[in-house]
Amino acid sequence: MSTIQHSATDIHLAMQHFTKLVHLPVILRRANIHKTRGIGVPILFEWLITTIFARYSISRAQRNPKFTKKTVRNCLNDSHTNWQKLVILLAIYLIQYVEHFTDARRAQAFILDDSLFKREFSKKTELLSKVFDHDKQKFYRGFRGLTLGWSDGNTFLPVNFALMSSNNSKNRFNQLKHFDCRSLAAKRRFQAQRKMNDVALELIDEALKAGLKTKYVLFDSWFSSPRMFFELLQRGQFGIGMLKRSKKVYFRYRGRQMDVKSLYTMLSRSKRPTHTTYLYSSIVNFIIDGHKMKIKLVYVANRNKTNQYLVLGTTNTALQPNQIIQMYGRRWQIEGYFKVAKQYLQYDHTQVQSYDGLCGHMAMVIMSYDILALEQRQQVDDRTLGDLFYHYGQSLPDIRVVDALNWLMEQLSGLGEALGSAESIINEIFDHFMQTLPNNLIQLLDTTNRC
Repeated sequence: MSTIQHSATDIHLAMQHFTKLVHLPVILRRANIHKTRGIGVPILFEWLITTIFARYSISRAQRNPKFTKKTVRNCLNDSHTNWQKLVILLAIYLIQYVEHFTDARRAQAFILDDSLFKREFSKKTELLSKVFDHDKQKFYRGFRGLTLGWSDGNTFLPVNFALMSSNNSKNRFNQLKHFDCRSLAAKRRFQAQRKMNDVALELIDEALKAGLKTKYVLFDSWFSSPRMFFELLQRGQFGIGMLKRSKKVYFRYRGRQMDVKSLYTMLSRSKRPTHTTYLYSSIVNFIIDGHKMKIKLVYVANRNKTNQYLVLGTTNTALQPNQIIQMYGRRWQIEGYFKVAKQYLQYDHTQVQSYDGLCGHMAMVIMSYDILALEQRQQVDDRTLGDLFYHYGQSLPDIRVVDALNWLMEQLSGLGEALGSAESIINEIFDHFMQTLPNNLIQLLDTTNRC
């Protein structure tokens, strides 16, 4: 991810371009963000984003003579602000801009994941609870930052979020503030105490209602369940996720009730040949509320652990196994977002204690990432420079790296034959290029050429 230099002038220019592109004043009014007097909200947001890029907290940031830091805190802590709607509206305008430079054949997808939002040294933060970290297998104080993102394969943009607490009062450290149950603040707090899979579906519903159109939803094994696949299918979305290797989830395969482990054992004992990019692929049937649902399973070798495998599943049974693996590979983009947000954008480094203020802080982090994503796309994609670059820089559909290399070699071979005397030089370049390739790509090239 390209970062903006810590220069007030550069950030001001980037913020001006971003504000004009997404029509920020209009979005702020629609998200119920306004001030009756004093300094404008866009100026407060620019100061907050500059503070985030400088990696300072509000208390340690450089003071602006036009307003006090209390004004900034009051803006974040406003219980009437719809921070989730602000993030969705920002994503809509940015996606509409990015779609002009994206090939129509490239499938768009939602990506769903959560990350730990630590507040280890906090005592009075609202809705603070014990949260289990599955990576380190221990409990921390904090929240789970549930995030829904959008991807076209090149650019990742956060679309919606929710800070998840615990429904169990024994796991919470502080009492809830009392709000009218009809108010936005109360609904936001009730959402934080619900089951994460249910809230994830709510985030997807809000994104679809806002007009975002995708075909796939990508998620890891934490969200993967037959119920999740079924609910997404009801919403017109194909789920692609990694299945848990559990014996508690059953399906039917050729009239027999099985789980992913027993199916793998049966396929391996049947001496079915494996493939270069995956092991096995089968279509199984799940029964959900009396409805039969077909899911294509793809067994993939785990490169990190030998003699183990990963299981991918999708309700789009027309996809080839290689396409399923390639599409699921996009899910790693949201991990890149979490890494950038935590290391550079003060993701869980804030002194705000109210739950409304924490949601406001998350919205500012997402807006900062949106600016970075926009800057990166404009720096990398020449088609954003103007009409000439747009027409002569047509984007390509998703293809494998080996196919792109094979095409490049064919073009260079044809060039060598046309030039005649330069053929020996190009052959030397080929030989040197092939020596620098990884062994797995060389094997794939040989397999492709034989086919």
